[in-house]
Amino acid sequence: MFSWSNKDGKKKDPELFQTVSDGLKRLYRTKLFPLEDAYRFHDFHSPALEDADFDNKPMVLLVGQYSTGKTTFIRHLMEQDFPGMRIGPEPTTDSFIAVMHGEQEGLIPGNALVVDPKKPFRKLNAFGNAFLNRFICAQMPNPVLDSISIIDTPGILSGEKQRISRGYDFAAVLEWFAERVDRIILLFDAHKLDISDEFSEVIRALKNHEDKMRVVLNKADQIGTQQLMRVYGALMWSLGKIVNTPEVIRVYIGSFWAQPLLVADNRKLFEAEEQDLFRDIQGLPRNAALRKLNDLIKRARLAKVQAYIISSLKKEMPNVFGKENKKKELIANLGEIYAKIEKEHQISPGDFPKLSKMQEVLAGQDFTKFQGLKPKLLESVEDMLANDIAKLMTLVRQEEASMPSQAVQGGAFEGTMNGPFGHGYGEGAGEGIDELEWVVAKDKPTYDEIFYTLSPVNGKVSGAMAKKEMVKSKLPNNVLGKIWKLADVDKDGYLDDEEFALANHLIKVKLEGHELPADLPDHLVPPSKREQ
Repeated sequence: MFSWSNKDGKKKDPELFQTVSDGLKRLYRTKLFPLEDAYRFHDFHSPALEDADFDNKPMVLLVGQYSTGKTTFIRHLMEQDFPGMRIGPEPTTDSFIAVMHGEQEGLIPGNALVVDPKKPFRKLNAFGNAFLNRFICAQMPNPVLDSISIIDTPGILSGEKQRISRGYDFAAVLEWFAERVDRIILLFDAHKLDISDEFSEVIRALKNHEDKMRVVLNKADQIGTQQLMRVYGALMWSLGKIVNTPEVIRVYIGSFWAQPLLVADNRKLFEAEEQDLFRDIQGLPRNAALRKLNDLIKRARLAKVQAYIISSLKKEMPNVFGKENKKKELIANLGEIYAKIEKEHQISPGDFPKLSKMQEVLAGQDFTKFQGLKPKLLESVEDMLANDIAKLMTLVRQEEASMPSQAVQGGAFEGTMNGPFGHGYGEGAGEGIDELEWVVAKDKPTYDEIFYTLSPVNGKVSGAMAKKEMVKSKLPNNVLGKIWKLADVDKDGYLDDEEFALANHLIKVKLEGHELPADLPDHLVPPSKREQ
């Protein structure tokens, strides 16, 4: 049980939250929703949140042009076909498919899906039948789906004709999903790097969600190393023109399907990249509560700005005559109103909504129905941000500590976890893990020659003598200190010939670019020390 009381001069009943999800729901309903409702936040930005938005599993949204391997990527993760799945080189996926866990395998059509209060899709009803006829939920029992849900999207096409024929606002639907998902994966085909007009529009619609965005350069096994370098460079250049962030967006290179590699030159690179991406996805359940908390804070900041904008426009409107002309004038001068609010309330420019979009929505609004500034509503949200959220963060940490390590299990995530095909197995500090002989023994004669030049006493060299030799590796002292700690197995402050050979072996491991183990693995313990 977690509780606190808010003190602002008036006595309030203490807030009692069982879980982070419960706390977020209550804070949203009691403090943020009243502000959103008063200043028409839901007309301008995003529909109101429901309980299912706070309770649902982490979601992964896949976006990409047609034939980049989105559906194949999902099948690769789950190692199982899902209902409604179609794979081919032509544009095959023509619907949004929410792949979710269910005891029985089957499909739920969009119109039935948006009336289910247990699913987080009720507000998609606003996009109409043209969209709902192209939205389905594929349910199936699969261990991967125990922890996450995956949203497959229609392949993005190029040209004006295809964009018109959808019948719904494709970019707006993706933006709706982007606000609610935990990870957005943009897929690119190594043979098809052109970013169409619609894809550019989609990526821009995902602005403000760059922290959730990852890029996958798929089908990379179909080209050689030299071509791959050029393709990677071209992709980064193209993305740099669209994604306006100072940081370089993370790109994972690989071939995400269960087929033999066509060009196996970069096998080790693909394995390392796949492991990095899998680790990122596996961490989503553990970080889900924190992500929802972060999204609520972003929403609250935008709602505050919305309140200031709407109340400023209301204040400027005349009481009787010239309302329509004044409305046009205010919309045209919205940039000046932004600047005034920014200066008056000390708000960061990055918290303001996009000017052109705001002007577009304002054109269809009745300014006479706008509300003036209500300090109590703003104070409630300020109190939420200043006090409640900080205390809810404590509950996040408590939940993380009390729950076992959460990670996505099953499917492709199991294939490279254990046994000799795990990433890094038999490399670096793991070299010789399943050999009968001590792996250091093959280089020990070379290390022994150096050892005996250091004038050992009673078969051991001191730390000072060993240091003179070890610093020749040019590794920093903190790394050499860790190597010394691992190599001095009997912790007597000296190294015998086996321990000295081990220290040199670990130096070699580090110089080859591998990480040092936190503790000395059993297969690296010198033979004479194993009984100890």
